Amino acid sequence: MYVIELQFECFDNTTISAVEQAINGLMDALRYNGQVLGREFPVVMDDAVFKVRAVCPEKQSLHSQFHSPQVKAAMNRLSQAGLLVPKIKVLGRDINSEATAEETPGWQVLYTTYVHTCSPLRSGETLMPIPLYRIPATFNGDHKAVVKWQTEWQACDEIQMAGGCQAEHAALHEIRDADSDLFRRGWDLRGRIEYLTKVPTYYYQYRVGGGSLAEEANRPCPKCGQPWRLEAPIHGIFHFKCDPCRLVSNLSWDYQ
Repeated sequence: MYVIELQFECFDNTTISAVEQAINGLMDALRYNGQVLGREFPVVMDDAVFKVRAVCPEKQSLHSQFHSPQVKAAMNRLSQAGLLVPKIKVLGRDINSEATAEETPGWQVLYTTYVHTCSPLRSGETLMPIPLYRIPATFNGDHKAVVKWQTEWQACDEIQMAGGCQAEHAALHEIRDADSDLFRRGWDLRGRIEYLTKVPTYYYQYRVGGGSLAEEANRPCPKCGQPWRLEAPIHGIFHFKCDPCRLVSNLSWDYQ
């Protein structure tokens, strides 16, 4: 991934509030299309130039060929705030982030954790993130539904990892149990992505708890009830994989 800087120059008289609204609107649209990552984008004013730094999956992530209709509309609204289309400067590779998958994989998986800011769509072969803007829009012209799902999943993951309040149990239910609202929504998004990309797409079921190691090792697929334990884990994470149900899961973290 790469750190980039967007520079917005004023061409007419404007106000800080108009500039703030226009730039934030553009950054939100870029985020919901997977072209920038994260949720906070500080805006710095330098005379008549406004600068924003962000992390992108690739050097060319902000190329106009990847823009969603929402991004294009946000670009057009910049002129109403007296701003020119931003100049983009690639500052360099982010050494703290993961490399991006370069080729279309044979299979892929919707997988995230609360410590990841990258795309939740990952190559099943390498587990490297696949930029969302590389695949057809999931709904309404962009990938907002996927990004919102990821934000909620990560919030639940962080709550259950902290484990300091009663909300831990509700949060764990959402990312672990196949009958939860978040699980069903994520599994449906997985299906939509598979339909659009024509690439087998799996959903990750987080697993913790269980009565015993033996019971956990032999637990069936939560959807079809069939055996799905693998002889060897994939990427050291996925100990279970059900091809008909398009699910993968880990051996309970309590027994690893």
